[in-house]
Amino acid sequence: MATLVKKFGGSSVSTPENIHNVVDRVLHEKKPEDKIVIVVSAMGDSTDELLDLAQRVTTEMPKREMDVLLATGEQVSIALVAAAFCSKGHPAVSLTGFQAGIRTSDFHTKATITNVFAERVIRELANGKIVIVAGFQGLDQNGDITTLGRGGSDTTAVAIAAGINADYCEIYTDVDGVYSADPRIVAEAQKMQEITFGEMLELARLGAGVMQPRAVEYGEHNGVAIHVRSSFHEELGTIIREEYTVQEKNFVIRGVAHDTNVAKIAVKGVPDQPGIAYKLFSALANANVDVDMIIQSVRDIEGSIDILFTVTKTDLVEATSIVELLKEEMGGFTFDVGINVAKVSIVGAGMLGSPGIAAGMFGALADAKINIAAISTSEISVSCLIKESDVKAAVNAIHTHFFPK
Repeated sequence: MATLVKKFGGSSVSTPENIHNVVDRVLHEKKPEDKIVIVVSAMGDSTDELLDLAQRVTTEMPKREMDVLLATGEQVSIALVAAAFCSKGHPAVSLTGFQAGIRTSDFHTKATITNVFAERVIRELANGKIVIVAGFQGLDQNGDITTLGRGGSDTTAVAIAAGINADYCEIYTDVDGVYSADPRIVAEAQKMQEITFGEMLELARLGAGVMQPRAVEYGEHNGVAIHVRSSFHEELGTIIREEYTVQEKNFVIRGVAHDTNVAKIAVKGVPDQPGIAYKLFSALANANVDVDMIIQSVRDIEGSIDILFTVTKTDLVEATSIVELLKEEMGGFTFDVGINVAKVSIVGAGMLGSPGIAAGMFGALADAKINIAAISTSEISVSCLIKESDVKAAVNAIHTHFFPK
């Protein structure tokens, strides 16, 4: 007997036929005593359709009302999936995120899960039901509906798995697992049997779309092993866990990630004095704007500094307005924005103590005649900011260097 959480994305439940395919697969794989929770996203492109609907009503939709609107997409899915199980003779019950005990912060449209009270889920499982939970949503301390941002259903699934002490959390996707690069861009990308939480978190944070970073982080903090596998066949995918348990080829680099949802803001001529960086980045943090690459340079002669940083394109309007307000308040600096940029990164715990890794990446980009606008590093990653139009060539060049045939 096992307790399993299975997450299916929007494409897996996009039509009645696909819903029945999901149900058939779950029942086919289910052993008699297994306890199953299924987390689903909104059907197909319905989230985008709801966003378009909001835009047609008003260009300034309040974020609280946006969450109320977007949460309806998953509620359609859970009702239909539960009904499909019942039609095949297996009892099932649908639960919204807040009925399933998902509690969140109050940052509307980008909330984070703060706690899971899974008693209702456990009770329904004990009664022999398959439980269908709406991903992507929860309830904040004010009793308001919140949503978790793009990919939030992954986080819901891992959080529920932690809340019910599940044996595994399975994330079903349109790829076979976690690859050394996006297989849609790099034909020679290699599927991994396993990857550590730390490496997967860094890949996800740097653009690998197969998993949401918060889902990986939640899994690491709560010891939930995550199995990323295909929605279209039953072969094993990639296990994300604390440590490796199989002997794979010891690549120093585990993967190459890329991110085109990037914009850069260059603040120029800021006074070179204590507290300036804090003032800028605390204002961005208070608005829940995620900042990634940060590069500061000093103008010794002028007594001022330049600061370049990146945000997601979805946060660009808010970030720009914050910088504009600081400019009006402080004066004395200028800034410009760039949107035709992208980030390419290498990730691997093996790069610690391995000289020449960064040089290898820079050399691969140089050979491909790709210019680097900015560089940032962590203990297990190196990232470069480049032109968006160079992404495919950059990822292939870097992958060929580190993963030769």
